[in-house]
Amino acid sequence: MKLGNLSGEAFDRLVRVAFDVALIVDKDGVIEDISVRKSELLALGCQSWVGRSWSSVVTSESRGKILEMLASCSASEELRWRHVNHGIGGGTDLPMQYAVMSLGDDGRVLALGRDMEAIAILQRRLIETQQSIERDYLRLRHIETKYRILFETGNEAVLLVDGLSFRVLDANSSAQVFVKDSNKKLVGRDITECFETVYRDEIQSLLRMAHATGRIEMCRARFVGATGDCTVSASVFRQESGPHFLMRLLPHGMVAKPASAADQQLLFSEALEHSPDGFVLTDRAGIIKSANAELMTMLGVTALSQLAGQPLENWLVRGGVDWGVLLTNLRSQTLVKNFSTELRVMAGSTVAVEISALTLNTDQAYYAFYIRDVERIRVKETPVTNGMVSSVAELSKLVGRMPMKDIVGETVDMIEKMCIQSALELTKNNRASAAEMLGLSRQSLYVKLRRFEMVSDMEVNSIH
Repeated sequence: MKLGNLSGEAFDRLVRVAFDVALIVDKDGVIEDISVRKSELLALGCQSWVGRSWSSVVTSESRGKILEMLASCSASEELRWRHVNHGIGGGTDLPMQYAVMSLGDDGRVLALGRDMEAIAILQRRLIETQQSIERDYLRLRHIETKYRILFETGNEAVLLVDGLSFRVLDANSSAQVFVKDSNKKLVGRDITECFETVYRDEIQSLLRMAHATGRIEMCRARFVGATGDCTVSASVFRQESGPHFLMRLLPHGMVAKPASAADQQLLFSEALEHSPDGFVLTDRAGIIKSANAELMTMLGVTALSQLAGQPLENWLVRGGVDWGVLLTNLRSQTLVKNFSTELRVMAGSTVAVEISALTLNTDQAYYAFYIRDVERIRVKETPVTNGMVSSVAELSKLVGRMPMKDIVGETVDMIEKMCIQSALELTKNNRASAAEMLGLSRQSLYVKLRRFEMVSDMEVNSIH
């Protein structure tokens, strides 16, 4: 850079200032020389500015700033930084900060520039973050509005209770009806004090059980001042401050015969939620949308949030294999019945189940799965004494429940037992002849007889 005409004072001011670009501009505003400190700026082709007007290498909105800086340049005044954008092609700009100082009476000036790209990136990220926060805030406000509308317009009395202090955090207008004295507010009261004294232990036990199991628990109690009992249900959920209870109150005798299709639909949904068999609803991709309490109990989860959004195949022991079979049948037949498989539960063990499924004909396709626990039935079907099936029909039931290697082993055992039984029948239970017919020694025959529990240990010991 040509600094021969710089005075000692100007040079000292220059070295005290941190800069990334230095330009020497003549009295006509043409760039005579350029010095670039950062290699990133060299890659942008800044060296090609030499011989061009300074105002021609900046964007249109920055040209006025360049002319103002050149017109007001003085060697004695303090450096004044101005924001300028250079057009570098591709629709992007290079933000810079410039300050100018005079180099003498010939009208030449020295322009010092700082690269503002890092600051510009931070500013863009700040704006994007602020916009994201605004969107989240609006979304939460909409959710809050929907929650308040549903909370207040429901006919069912609902209470929100803190899981640590048992204080009522919120109550809808239907719950306030239970309080005969309208001046007594539910919010802030201990939930147990809202019930008659003889029922308070029952309420505490209900909340403890709901917290321990993570399921909806129910009991019968009477609100203070009420003339009759009501059914109290409690379910637990967790927020940042800890566990909370959602309590629902329904007076006895309030549920009458359904008077409309909407009432029947509510009863149907309630029956499905409390079905003794598991139920799960998924979309076409197998993503879980909803599940009832029995399925959550079967899998050992405490909240629907642990299932929602996950693929159903994650809970199948054979994963994608079973899901592929179910999906193929649902697409071709829209219905699957008694598909035998196993579920993987939270504790790491497995449970034998039978799955029936159907395709729901709605605007957006969904699959409904009905899951029945058959673990105890399997134990009855397959003897635990020797683990061996006794017929081809029983052997076929093992497909899908056991690996093929184990099924082959069961087949060999079944054939051996049938051969021994046939040999004993043909020889009128003459074991020596039966052994000779089977090509076995008497000792080998007795070993197999004891293995298949066809002879007592005393008889086996007698041959030794």
